[in-house]
Amino acid sequence: MTCVLVALATLCVTTGPTHLAAGDDGRFSPRLGGATTIEDAGAGAFGHMAANAPEARRRDFGLGSRLFAIEWAPYPNAVKIFDGLGPTFNRASCAGCHQANGRGRPPEHAGEPMDSMLVRVTAAAATPDAYGDQINDRAIDDVPPEGQVRIRYDTITGAYGDGTPYTLLRPRIELVDLAYGALDGAAFSPRVAPAIIGLGLLEAVPLATLESLADPDDSDGDGISGRINRLDPAGTAGRFGWKANVADLRHQVAAAAIGDMGLTTSLYPAQNCPPVQAECLAAPAEDGPEIVDSLLARIVTTMRTVAVPARRDANGAETDAGYAAFRRLGCAACHVPTLATDGAAVLPELRDQTFHPFTDLMLHDMGAGLADGRPDHDATGSEWRTPPLWGLGLVPVVSGHDRLLHDGRARGFAEAILWHGGEAEAAREAFRTADRDEREALLAFLGSL
Repeated sequence: MTCVLVALATLCVTTGPTHLAAGDDGRFSPRLGGATTIEDAGAGAFGHMAANAPEARRRDFGLGSRLFAIEWAPYPNAVKIFDGLGPTFNRASCAGCHQANGRGRPPEHAGEPMDSMLVRVTAAAATPDAYGDQINDRAIDDVPPEGQVRIRYDTITGAYGDGTPYTLLRPRIELVDLAYGALDGAAFSPRVAPAIIGLGLLEAVPLATLESLADPDDSDGDGISGRINRLDPAGTAGRFGWKANVADLRHQVAAAAIGDMGLTTSLYPAQNCPPVQAECLAAPAEDGPEIVDSLLARIVTTMRTVAVPARRDANGAETDAGYAAFRRLGCAACHVPTLATDGAAVLPELRDQTFHPFTDLMLHDMGAGLADGRPDHDATGSEWRTPPLWGLGLVPVVSGHDRLLHDGRARGFAEAILWHGGEAEAAREAFRTADRDEREALLAFLGSL
């Protein structure tokens, strides 16, 4: 193990032989991010630069991290480089939702405002598009916020095969104080902010790998029919976002800037103002992009090089048994343990890396229970991208909660599994009917990632 002093904290990177979890063809290293991996299980675990990045990268990484955390101000402002917020927005900074690069959560109590999540919306066909594709609940002076979102929950009861009871929470969305009329018949999709680790590795997975993982017609008959979300007539593959609706990190960052903060870029140069929002359209605005290309590039570089923390308890008998259960119960069919980049990655530290994100980046039909009824490019209203599982066990440490799934409805790993349906129904039922020891081993394994 090699240790270096980084930002007044000792950071250790595993360099020696790695433990391999049980299983012949499913073995994987605890260095989940390959050579980018760092060892930190504390509150700052999601904030490190890739361990194998050149020292010259640190300046750009630090600047990008500061840009990620900066609170933008409305235009005009004395600090011109950081003005242009709004006119409507959700948060004034990237870190407002992705605190410590971690995962967002629903409000702690029903009816409270959202702090680290938002709601996507698709208006009914007969309704004018007065709100765009998400509800901006904040606005600059003299511009009304689009509205407020409240979440309440219905309780669903169930039982494991051994009779142990459980409860699940089904969210109900309520829109209040809408500034531009009702949204009758609209489709709503609450989304928590995802954790930001290992994104550059996922971006660098070759298209050929994605195409080899896709099985849209279930030709192998295993009940799993993963699909690539094709974003345009040229067949561009989506790989970021809850529905894999963004192809690369430059577009992901720019889309979040305009959608969440109202900040224009060269990729999205128009203000986020639907035609009926007169006050929004009349608000003062800067000529040209509010995030210039040089600053956008630094944020993207940082997003590409945030390190993945190493797995904990990789030598544990229970976590090894849990990984065996993970495979036996069918979880690995979608949460593919191992992917690899090739020599074409933008940054040298991301090239030729074997890593372990536990995702296939495919769309899968997750059934009616998780459906939002809101298509996105090729994704249907019941399809979701398989989320990576790396870092999952550190969410309570980094983000201070255990809320999972795209809308944070699940309180911990077990509830997240129990919400699986559609293509994952067989795996869910295998988990639900497994004996307690196997269930607990699986949960321990997930906690080690």
